[in-house]
Amino acid sequence: MHLGNVEFFVVSDGAALSDGGGMYGLVPRVLWEKVTPPDELNRVPTHLNCLLIKSAGKIILVDTGLGDKLDARGEANFGRTGGSKLLDELARAGVAPCEVDIVINTHLHLDHCGGNTRRENGTIVATFPRAEYWIQRLEWADAAFPNERTRGTYLPENFAPLGEQARLIDGDTRVTNEVRCLITRGHTRAHQSVLIESDGKQALFLGDIAGRAVFLERLAWIPAYDVEPLETLETKRRLREWAIAENILLIFQHEFLLTMGYMRRAGEKWWVEKVE
Repeated sequence: MHLGNVEFFVVSDGAALSDGGGMYGLVPRVLWEKVTPPDELNRVPTHLNCLLIKSAGKIILVDTGLGDKLDARGEANFGRTGGSKLLDELARAGVAPCEVDIVINTHLHLDHCGGNTRRENGTIVATFPRAEYWIQRLEWADAAFPNERTRGTYLPENFAPLGEQARLIDGDTRVTNEVRCLITRGHTRAHQSVLIESDGKQALFLGDIAGRAVFLERLAWIPAYDVEPLETLETKRRLREWAIAENILLIFQHEFLLTMGYMRRAGEKWWVEKVE
């Protein structure tokens, strides 16, 4: 898909199954199951969408999914079948791992950065050998020193082996003249989304500040995983007003039916209009 001078592709690391209670937090099941029917184990389908961007001569990958380091038990816990699909998806887009210039991690939860690294001859190495990995400095600190609530999703093998390939950034940061990282606080303290701007048009990869369209349509719907839920609420309020005002194309990371769309409003009703 093109946005002005920028070419971008939604690429997937596969589809997982997430606990419905974790995904929808305080929202009663009787409400959320109408939006996303669960399976017999109360799990809901969750796509692991990433974003490939070609801008200003750079090949940029936003997030890397679960990757291929999970053992059989880990794959079963996530309900993913067929393993990691990201490198195959990149190949279909004509991109080899050695051609990626920049990897941007929205945050360091394992389903967003597991593909940062891979095992090679018993050693964990960077999956993208030439790339700089752009990570918010505060996010790195939170991942490196997790607490009892976060240590299950911040796994050192997904970021510590990057060494000098890790580029720690502070706050909103321009990547190219057409791509920017924007702090969208709430899911984590330093969660970032990625904005594409070209030829008067804009697209925003939301990451986990609103992994599903319904999380923007209904501000009070916030996953249990968010460490600052009230920050999430206010961040989403700002984002959807901005999306309406600027007609921004929204790209959702965990959607399985509505990957891209535009925010629409009629009175107090808000919805995302799907784009194929």
